Amino acid sequence: MSVFITEKSTPYYWYSFQIQRRRFFGSTRCTSRKEAERVEALKRDKAKALVNAEQRSRTSLAMDDITARLWTDQAQYDADPDATMANLGRLVDYFGKTTSLTEIDHAKAKEMVAWRRGQRLKGKKDAARIANATVNRSTTKVLQRLFAFAKAEGATFENQPKWGELLLPEPVERVRELQDEESDALDASMRGDYAPFFAFVRASGMRLKECVGLRWTEVNFGTKQIVKTGKGGRRIVFPISDTIREIIFPLQASIRNSSSPTLRSTATSGWASCGASDIRSPTTARKASGARSASMPA
Repeated sequence: MSVFITEKSTPYYWYSFQIQRRRFFGSTRCTSRKEAERVEALKRDKAKALVNAEQRSRTSLAMDDITARLWTDQAQYDADPDATMANLGRLVDYFGKTTSLTEIDHAKAKEMVAWRRGQRLKGKKDAARIANATVNRSTTKVLQRLFAFAKAEGATFENQPKWGELLLPEPVERVRELQDEESDALDASMRGDYAPFFAFVRASGMRLKECVGLRWTEVNFGTKQIVKTGKGGRRIVFPISDTIREIIFPLQASIRNSSSPTLRSTATSGWASCGASDIRSPTTARKASGARSASMPA
């Protein structure tokens, strides 16, 4: 066993060995030679695993290197690359730049989850702790992505984390659907000029933001399609059914009296009002009708 005490003022034994012309050197943090030899044996086993994994993948598995390759090959093209970069940087800072993926087993990944789970919103001491969904999305799944990327390069892992056990439970999404009587009451309480907008929302199934910002250039009656650009420049197509056509086709006449390219600004005052940052009238109508919001108890 190649353990020794240096001439420097330290009581610890050090280890030094080579595997396939690669040197591994460091402190065992042990003052007993016997304990130091045990640590050296563990370090040698880990070094062999690292060298073998790197040979299979033909590239470094150090955190700083693997995250850099993931960024270059994939992550920079994510829908939100800034968030991805922040999440990758967080993992590098936590584990260390030179730590290899082969050293991250289930126990270390579990410690990482506990560390991230204990953090608070925006780093403020008096703020609430970050949600389980945030821990999963910004930490656990990012590490899982790194492992998947390394595997695609040819690396293999003997003791990789058990991802199913690491993911924290997330609350089931609350779905609030109007009952028949609530829908009728809401319609009766709604301002009349909101009718085209909400008829379109119901018929199209598009999100509120998509409906509010719908532009005439995105509507093609010839192909019977509404084409919008989603996250990451993805093309999203909504079909124009006969019902949708009956709602929005008559609104084209308002273009003659308006210079705005959006339906919400050229259609009716109700549609235009829905584009405001504070949509008071629909909320007022809901309260007037007695319909409960998604956050209200049954």
